[in-house]
Amino acid sequence: MPPVPAPKPSASVRRALRAFALALVLPALAGPAHAGAIAKTAPDFTLPSAAGDNLRLNEQRGQVVMINFWATWCGPCKREMPQLNRIYSKYRKAGFVLLGVNVDEDRLNAQGVATRLGVQFPVLFDSAQRVSRLYELNTMPSSVLIDRDGRVRFVHLGYRDGLEDTYEKQVADLLKE
Repeated sequence: MPPVPAPKPSASVRRALRAFALALVLPALAGPAHAGAIAKTAPDFTLPSAAGDNLRLNEQRGQVVMINFWATWCGPCKREMPQLNRIYSKYRKAGFVLLGVNVDEDRLNAQGVATRLGVQFPVLFDSAQRVSRLYELNTMPSSVLIDRDGRVRFVHLGYRDGLEDTYEKQVADLLKE
């Protein structure tokens, strides 16, 4: 007796399965550091810095800005820091600003970790995670690249070794604009 074919799923079930499959496959294709060109105005914010003063994003207009959202409990964040330091040191005199936005509740611990990691760029504190919500980010680390006109140009979610090459190319390209 030949096998009986399975019933064909309805059109709505097939659409739901395709959507589910795309939701699983697309992030894998993009990798953990999905970068998308956005070109919308970067939401302004003011946060306290480890240096003791408040820093406002809009005051950085005219510079290429990278905002790196990180947490002390995040292993990839810690692996990324030396690479961010290198890029910051290389391009800051050309008009590049890198802001490390820490999302931990304990500022003192975050400042201690930043010091131990040798962070050279300004560290800001967003313990209420207001700014990460403003940017609709919930992945650590996440990095946002903003052009001289204050527009979000790239968003990277997550970190993997080698992503710093992409950061550096994007920073260099934005500095040339």
